Amino acid sequence: MAEKFELDLLANVKAGWFTEHRELIVSGIAGLLLLAGWLVGRADAPRTLSLGLLLGAYAAGGVYTLRDAWESVRNRRFDIDILMIVAAAGAAALGAWEEGALLLFLFSLGHALEHMAMERARKAIEALAELAPKTATVQRDGKEIEVGIEALQRGDQVIVKPGQRIPADGQVATGCSAVDQAPVTGESMPVDKQPGDKVFAGTINGEGALVVEVIKLSSESTLARMVKMVAEAQIQISPTQRFTDRFERIFVPAVLVGVGLLIVLPPLFGFPFAESFYRAMAVLVAASPCALAIATPSAVLSGIARAARGGVLIKGGAHLENLGVLTAIAFDKTGTLTIGKPAVTDVVAVSGSEERLLTVAAAVESRSAHPLAQAVVAEAKGRGLTWNEAGEVEAVTGKGVRAEFDGRKVTIGNVKLFDGEPIPDGIQQQVERLQTEGKSIMLIQADGQFLGIVALADTPRETVKQVLERLHQLGIQKTIMLTGDNERVGRAIADAVGLDEIKAGLLPEDKVKAMEELSQRYGQVAMVGDGVNDAPAMARATVGIAMGGAGTDVALETADVALMADDLSKLPFAVALSRASRRIIRQNLWVSLGVVALLIPATLSGWAGIGVAVLIHEGSTLVVVINALRLLAYKE
Repeated sequence: MAEKFELDLLANVKAGWFTEHRELIVSGIAGLLLLAGWLVGRADAPRTLSLGLLLGAYAAGGVYTLRDAWESVRNRRFDIDILMIVAAAGAAALGAWEEGALLLFLFSLGHALEHMAMERARKAIEALAELAPKTATVQRDGKEIEVGIEALQRGDQVIVKPGQRIPADGQVATGCSAVDQAPVTGESMPVDKQPGDKVFAGTINGEGALVVEVIKLSSESTLARMVKMVAEAQIQISPTQRFTDRFERIFVPAVLVGVGLLIVLPPLFGFPFAESFYRAMAVLVAASPCALAIATPSAVLSGIARAARGGVLIKGGAHLENLGVLTAIAFDKTGTLTIGKPAVTDVVAVSGSEERLLTVAAAVESRSAHPLAQAVVAEAKGRGLTWNEAGEVEAVTGKGVRAEFDGRKVTIGNVKLFDGEPIPDGIQQQVERLQTEGKSIMLIQADGQFLGIVALADTPRETVKQVLERLHQLGIQKTIMLTGDNERVGRAIADAVGLDEIKAGLLPEDKVKAMEELSQRYGQVAMVGDGVNDAPAMARATVGIAMGGAGTDVALETADVALMADDLSKLPFAVALSRASRRIIRQNLWVSLGVVALLIPATLSGWAGIGVAVLIHEGSTLVVVINALRLLAYKE
C-alpha cells in the first residue's frame, strides 16, 4: 500500500491537466446536460430531446459512482456509492429524471471537489519527495561529472556549491558552511557544518562550498524514508476512523433495509406508492454518511502532512490522535533533556586567575581522551587560551592524572585522588556545594598547593525549560525524568529545567516498569528518548517519541513519533497540532452525524425532497473536507 501511494504521488506529478481534473470535467458535463435538459423541458420541446439530455446527465454524473458501486458489490461491501445508485435508479423509475440527474451531478461534483481538496494535503507530502535534486556533481577519476542521484554510490565525493540542495545523505569531507536543514528537521536556523559532520539529502547549502562523501544511497536517505513512512502513515487507521468504519458497516445495510420497508409498508395502509417510493429515495440520500466517511481521513492526512512539513514524523492516525490525549510525558535525561556530553560549568580559582587555572588544567588534560578531559580542553580553547605541552602524564584510574607542567608537578583529579591530604576548608566547602548540584569535580594542585576547582556537568539543552513550560500550558499535567544517573545528578537537572518528578538509578528494564506505574497513575503517558536504550520504555508508552530522527536510523524505526531535529523544541508543536487535529475530527463528526440526524426526519415527514437533501448532504461533505484542510496551514 505504501509503495502504491508513492507511485500515485509520482504519477500525479507526471499526469496532464486533463487526467488530474477529469472527474471534475465529467461532473461539469453532467451539470451542463442537466441544465440543458431542464431548459428544453420548460420550452415545450419534444420530451424525447429533454429525456435524452437528462439521460446524458445520468451517464456523465453516474459513471464514476457506478464504477465504485460495482467494486463494492464485487467485494461484498455496502457503501455510500451503492446508496446513491439505488436512489438515482429509483428516481428514474418514478419518472423524476431531473431529481435523479441532480442527485448524480451533485454527488459526482462533491466527490470531484473532495478529491481535489484531498490532493492539496497529498501535495504537501509529495513536496517532500521533490526536495532532493535530480542530479549531482561527482568527482570521479579526477574529473567532475554530473549523474542522476539514483546512480550515486557510497563513498562518492559530491560537490555542493553555495545555494544548492545536498543530493544525498553523507558527511562533509572538505569545506565549511551553514546548511538550512528546515526541509528535513524543521530547524529554523541554519546549522554550521565542518568536516566530519553529517548532512541530509534535500537540505540547502549556504555560502560555502562543500564536498560531501555519500554514506547512503538515494533510496535509503532520511528524506526518502520520511516520504515512505508518511505514505505508510496514511493507511494506519486511527481510533476514530475504526469507529466510523464500524458505524458504516452497520448503518448502510440498515438504511437499505429501512428504505425497503418504507417502500413496501406505507402502500399497504393506503399511502400512494409513488409518493412512498419518492420519499424513500429522499431518505436514502439523507441517510448516506458521505461526510462521515471522509471526516476523519481528511483530517488525519492533513495533520500528518503538516507535521512532516514542520520536522515531526508521525507514523499514523492513531499516534496523531494519541498525542492529543496525553496527560503526562516522561523524558530520558542524557541526550534528551541534556546535551549528552559534559561541559565546564564552574572555574573556581583560589590561587591566581581563572584563566591560569584553566590553562594548567587544559595543558595536562589535553594528553587524555577522557570526555571530562576533552571538555576542559574545549572550554580553554573557547576562551582563546594557549599552552605549552605538558610533560609525561601518569593516569590514576578512576581518580585523575599527574604530570609535569612549567617545571611544576601538577595533580588533577577527584577527591579520592587526594585521600590522606588535608584539603583547605574553603575548597572543601566549594566541593560540597558543587557536588550537591550534581557536578563532577576536578581539584587542581601544583607542587602541593591547591590552585582551585573545575566543575563539569552534562548541561540542560537551552530550550528545555521553555519547552516544559509550554507543555504545561497545553495541558500536560506531569513531566517526569527517567534516568540511570544517581538521584543527586538527576535532581540537579530536574530542578534547573522545572520537571515535576524524577526517577533515578534506572536500568532499561526498570524504565519499562516505571512507565507501567506512570500509566496506572496518569493514564496516557508518552516516553521521549533517543530511540536506542529507551526503545523498551517507548514501546510501553502510549506514544513513543524519538529525538533526532534525522540522525539515527533506529529512532526512525522504533518510535511512533520522531522529532527530526536533535532538540525538543518541536514537541509542543506536535502536541498542539494533535489537539487541533482531534478538535477538527470531533467538529467533522458532529457536522456529518448532525446533518444525517436532521435530514432523515425532514425527508421522512416530506419537508425535504431529493433536491434539498442532496444540496445539504453534499454541502456537508465539502464543509468537513475544507475544515480538515485548515490543518495544513496550522500555526501554533
